[in-house]
Amino acid sequence: KHLFYVSLDDYQLKDKNILEIISDYRKLHKLEFQQKVYLFLDEITYKENFQHQLKNIYDQQNAKVFVSSSSCSALKDQKGYLTGRKSIIEICPLDFAEYLIFKEIKINKRDQILLEKHFEDYLQIGGMPEYVLNGNREYLVELIDDILYKDIVAFHGLKRPELVKDYFALLMERSGKQISLNKVAKILGISADTASRYLAMFVDAYLVYLVPRYGKTNETILSPKKIYAADLGIRNIFTGFRDKGALFENVVFAKIKNLEPRYVYQ
Repeated sequence: KHLFYVSLDDYQLKDKNILEIISDYRKLHKLEFQQKVYLFLDEITYKENFQHQLKNIYDQQNAKVFVSSSSCSALKDQKGYLTGRKSIIEICPLDFAEYLIFKEIKINKRDQILLEKHFEDYLQIGGMPEYVLNGNREYLVELIDDILYKDIVAFHGLKRPELVKDYFALLMERSGKQISLNKVAKILGISADTASRYLAMFVDAYLVYLVPRYGKTNETILSPKKIYAADLGIRNIFTGFRDKGALFENVVFAKIKNLEPRYVYQ
């Protein structure tokens, strides 16, 4: 099979559209049209009008295309170019079972007590695959900065990157608790409107999840939502490894978060 991976944030590719990139690949490897190419495009949102470009590839090329982005709204196909042509998969941090597989940890029945220690390690490390494997704290710090500044500050054209990081640190401190936008706004010195808009950006970047309160419609809408970190390792970078109860609750939420409807009961 002909597998081709491209990171579209590469400066050398800024003037090439996706169709040109795949055509260059075919020429380089002397591939005829009937030879199918499997194209993996990372950071797809770096290409303007990428939905239209992907439609052209779908219609004109013998290729199967996989694209990735860390922003949910950036992948929205507002003009419907890819209707009937796409399937969306959300890739989440590793759960505990996947964590054990990545670490190549196998525990027999006689050593089940070791699971508790490995689970405590998981609560501290989280589920970002590369961090699970290398344990390099600097990698996780750089990853956080990359997401905050590239996928939020730059993508949305925000003017105060330090505010974004302070806000995110505050959210990590509140992980597992209800979040009041009015209180957040007061702490950060911004309007409640701005606090709400920024919070939506964090959700959109898969950094946090929000869960509404269970109750009547007006209670659900008006009551503060509960917030959970998308990854415990990232949360612990900001808060330190503490409050195991909140960490455990976060793990449970991550396991059941795809169940609908999803509410907090009080």
